[in-house]
Amino acid sequence: MALTAASGERLHRTLLELDGGSLTIRDALEVAKGGREVRLSDRAAEAVRASRELKQSLIAQEIPIYGVTTGLGDSAHRQIGSGKSARLQRNLLRFLGCGTGPTTPPEVVRVSMLLRANCLAKGNSGVRVEVIERLLELLNHDVIPLVPERGSCGASGDLVPLSYVGRALVGETRVAVAGQTMQAAEVLRELGLEALELEAKEGLALTNGTSYMTAFACLAVGAARDLADLVDLMTAMASESLLGNRAHFNAFLFDSAKPHPGMVESARRIRAVLADSGLAIDSDEVASRRLDGADFVEHDRQVQDKYSIRCTPHVNGVLRDVLSWVQQWVTTEMNSSDDNPLFNVGGGRAESGGNFYGGHMGQAMDSLKVAVANVCDLMDRQLELVVDEKFNAGLTPNLIPRFEAEDAEAGIHHGFKGMQLCCSAMTAEAMKLCNPATIHSRSTECHNQDKVSMGAIAARDARTIVELAQDIAAIHLIACCQALDLRGVDRRSPRTQEAVALVRERVPFLDGDRYMDEDIATVVEMIRAGVFSELVPAGA
Repeated sequence: MALTAASGERLHRTLLELDGGSLTIRDALEVAKGGREVRLSDRAAEAVRASRELKQSLIAQEIPIYGVTTGLGDSAHRQIGSGKSARLQRNLLRFLGCGTGPTTPPEVVRVSMLLRANCLAKGNSGVRVEVIERLLELLNHDVIPLVPERGSCGASGDLVPLSYVGRALVGETRVAVAGQTMQAAEVLRELGLEALELEAKEGLALTNGTSYMTAFACLAVGAARDLADLVDLMTAMASESLLGNRAHFNAFLFDSAKPHPGMVESARRIRAVLADSGLAIDSDEVASRRLDGADFVEHDRQVQDKYSIRCTPHVNGVLRDVLSWVQQWVTTEMNSSDDNPLFNVGGGRAESGGNFYGGHMGQAMDSLKVAVANVCDLMDRQLELVVDEKFNAGLTPNLIPRFEAEDAEAGIHHGFKGMQLCCSAMTAEAMKLCNPATIHSRSTECHNQDKVSMGAIAARDARTIVELAQDIAAIHLIACCQALDLRGVDRRSPRTQEAVALVRERVPFLDGDRYMDEDIATVVEMIRAGVFSELVPAGA
């Protein structure tokens, strides 16, 4: 019944055809949300059949082929007869079934399945078309293997986690479908499908690749792009809250003086949000206040704001520039043949190599997580300025409502004090996770995998830091809305006014101490939906 309902929902999805070479991060993000129907293209199917025919020909010649007619890992010198090749693949999936830790989120597993299918669709892996089609059939019915997160060194790919994906095809694992946990064999029967009997190379092709770490990378990239947009918006809101100087973001400072593309983009977006602000004024207005013959005048505004405001393009711009090359690497990886061996149809031979190695994904994610954690620290520092009465330009301590001294509520409210404490704790946690995973190679598997990438660990760390960043951003955004409400509506810029209005639809003004955890969760949900990225167009 549940599968029938899921099938009905498929009618409303747009079609995505896999050809092994043109998949985008946007495609992957849509599949992560269950928004695409995926099928194998006809051209890709032809390439897959040709690769499989070559494999069968080489097996018939009794040529030793790694993992096909030989043992695995350091057992590669032990050749087996073709009659044992199918059992070898089944045993591969079984002995790798030793993952531990929390269950991988379903959106990550969906993308892992998509990327594994796309790798095989490239037509170099020697598998049957039926293997890819079965993988896509499960994906399209939202049958999600339960994959433990821990166990990949990222060298021979993500062997342990991907073995759970492979085992779903043969009916030997548990899966989630329509909110229930079921045995894969039972789900296959409900779908009218038989469990696959794998042939030579197919178990290895399903497990021996970087699809798991790259799935985490896709989702981290998508979330980090939205985060970069939000940070620029919140910086403008913080600048207004603090009666700041919008001239810090003028084009002269960036477009020609120091034109790193990410900095230019960040400054342009902040400038666009603050263009009509009556709270964050231009430095010309500050400079117009002269001594008028006096030897000393103390102005109510500073010529320069604190670094965490003034230097936001120099911090968030780094994140934008890191994303520019990380996106390229992720896109290349997701459209690659990343298993071993590969079948060179043009050359008529099997080629053994190391395309399963997750070095690029590991380095990309180690770099991304540092850039995101730096932005976490930036947001935390901005929040401190906004809530601290010593620095917030006349706002209330901890952004409490304004109470008269004789008011019965005066003195007992602490507003955003707990929020700032929580934000600081999460920032510290994000920084702690920045230790690069890729330098911690561990020789394993009898010194066959003697240099490993640790790509999956780096990608999981990046996912965690991005999630922490979203929580921090939610707190900062709620605080900025509170600060701007305290300032009054009349002098806000139109875009910050729109941001406050969006938040206020779901999170009310803090008129006294209350629980804030549900407010944070609500705004995080809005951030993950990309609501705030629409407020500042890229070409602004």
